[in-house]
Amino acid sequence: MIPKWMAQSQAVPCTCPEAHGGRKSFIRKTLDGTFEFLQESFNAESFSARRGLLQSLDPRVKLVSALAFVFALSLTNDIRALLAVYLLELLLSYASRVEISFFLKRVWLFVPLFTGVIALPMAFNIFMHGDPLWTVATLGPGAHLGPFALPEAIYITRQGTIAAVVFTTRVAVSVSAVVLLFLTTPQQLLFKSLRAVGVPKLYVLTLEMTYRYIFLLVELIREMYVAKRARTIKYMSTREEQKWVGGRIGYSLVRSMDMSDKVHKAMISRGFNGDIKIMEEFGLKRRDYIAGVITFLLSSLLVLVSQNILSI
Repeated sequence: MIPKWMAQSQAVPCTCPEAHGGRKSFIRKTLDGTFEFLQESFNAESFSARRGLLQSLDPRVKLVSALAFVFALSLTNDIRALLAVYLLELLLSYASRVEISFFLKRVWLFVPLFTGVIALPMAFNIFMHGDPLWTVATLGPGAHLGPFALPEAIYITRQGTIAAVVFTTRVAVSVSAVVLLFLTTPQQLLFKSLRAVGVPKLYVLTLEMTYRYIFLLVELIREMYVAKRARTIKYMSTREEQKWVGGRIGYSLVRSMDMSDKVHKAMISRGFNGDIKIMEEFGLKRRDYIAGVITFLLSSLLVLVSQNILSI
């Protein structure tokens, strides 16, 4: 029989920020975003195991084809040619059993963020003169911004808008080609194909080790944060949490250096000589030769169109 005072309970309002609709801990926000990214990365790995058109091709052919497409696209200024290639990429995505919505999200979450800084100013007459489409501000004669002279009116030009659209589309189509390569090729085979086309062994080894152990380090960070929350009685202020994060960054750096030393010694003890061996062997088939020829013809067509040798 337990004492009465142990059977009594007193409701105490929770002082947690989440309970009162307060802002979420910035540490939890960072970790949630990191694990969401990792979850998408693991999900992307599953696409390479599916039975699709691009999955059936030799990784070396896909790598060389993607590089050829990116090179040809970098020379192309015709918006119709770019849109035609983008439509082809969507068809390849569908034929490779990659969800179109997932494919579009992987590309268009990146393009506006990194290309908007460059493409948006191109639309204004300050950077590219042309026919006015829409006046943003009228400054009058003699306007200056420090030592720089400004035009009497700032407006969006037709030529600048076209250039910005072409630039954004070109980046989107190029990124889409690379994304298709990564989604339909296992990482270890992609790294091996880099060695096959002449990329230095040191670069490939660094990329492969980084990809393998970034997940391990993120798991280490998650464990530290879970341990902290399990021992937390009172929530700390933002400044105290930032201090805790700074200390954990230093600890993670020391831990990663110690881990890298142990891993390297373990690899040396098992006969590592600077080159990672993969059991799967490459072999070109008939469909690989056909895909290579088609890629060469399409890339050559884009280059001819970009140099005004051939019109469409």
